[in-house]
Amino acid sequence: MFETSQDILNLVKTISIFVISVLISWILFYLAMIMHNLFSLIKETREQLKKIDELVSLAKEKIEHSTTYLLLIGEGVKKIAELAHEYMSKKRDKK
Repeated sequence: MFETSQDILNLVKTISIFVISVLISWILFYLAMIMHNLFSLIKETREQLKKIDELVSLAKEKIEHSTTYLLLIGEGVKKIAELAHEYMSKKRDKK
């Protein structure tokens, strides 16, 4: 089967090239899977960040609307306090 040492060298070269090809293919497959997982992770992160941004925007809108109402409520309480003060002053003056 093997007549010279050149035949053995050619066989070893062939086996080595085959093994290297298999290893490179295996490495490329795992790199592709890692990239796929990385892209999925980035997509999920973007979705989560979008949800957080929507939540912050909603909270900001609610705070802006509530500050308007708080201003009106504050003015109302101030007016009620003034009326109560006037009422108590009149009540003291009558005594």
